Amino acid sequence: MLFMITVGATFLTHRSVAWFPAVFLGSIVFCLWSGLDALNNVFDADLDAISDPSRARYTKSLGKSGLFIAIILVTLSSSLGIMTMVPLVIVFILLGIFFGILYSVPPIRLRQTVFKPVVNFTVGAVPVLIVASFSSTFSVSIAFLALLIGVTTSVNSLWEDLGDYTSDFSSGARTIPIILGLKRGLFFTVIAGYCLIPLMVFVGIVFQLHIIYYFIILLATVFISLRLYRNRVILFKKGKADTQKLLKLGDVLAKDFVIVALIQTTSLMVSSVI
Repeated sequence: MLFMITVGATFLTHRSVAWFPAVFLGSIVFCLWSGLDALNNVFDADLDAISDPSRARYTKSLGKSGLFIAIILVTLSSSLGIMTMVPLVIVFILLGIFFGILYSVPPIRLRQTVFKPVVNFTVGAVPVLIVASFSSTFSVSIAFLALLIGVTTSVNSLWEDLGDYTSDFSSGARTIPIILGLKRGLFFTVIAGYCLIPLMVFVGIVFQLHIIYYFIILLATVFISLRLYRNRVILFKKGKADTQKLLKLGDVLAKDFVIVALIQTTSLMVSSVI
């Protein structure tokens, strides 16, 4: 997803289909966040044993190789960044590594705190800033694009928290759904998702994207809205909430949002080409 975001951001920045810088910068971002994701898997193996057993088993089967893979990918990303000879590109790569470590590695481990969405903002914003730095193109439109992608990854982290609610609760984490409570956390996350729509439309207008981009936004909105409507009894049930049904709905919506995010980022990339 971040590779496609970087490619799309490169096309939008250059105002042309610049494949070489797009793929090159996309490779930097792909290696960077793949390495940081691998690092997170290593330190989250015990938590994933509850929320994602297959991932936990695979990570544990790698042993020390998992950490080694993370280091190789991050080093590769840094090396590619140095090859650009652009100081700001290197700075933003180091910034991504810094926040990735804060996110995953104990004792700070912001992944288990209310600040998780703030850290996840960098996951989306840093790729756009790397593109802008490489192209020496900093403008209001690029700032709004970085804001959109950053907020999208922040909201995505809230959906992830719904899917990880059980493991986070058992480990004593203090994520937003746990602090607010499952039902209120679910409502908060849904509202945050809908708040993305005006920003997505605004970015489309700023970059004069193809009508397909807006059509995809409409389809995604209808898809999520229908899912919520079908589960309205669970969401708006009076009295004591059915925890198991809410957990199942949260898990379903978390997976839905990943699909929607992938489709939306693909739409952004395609629209930047058309």
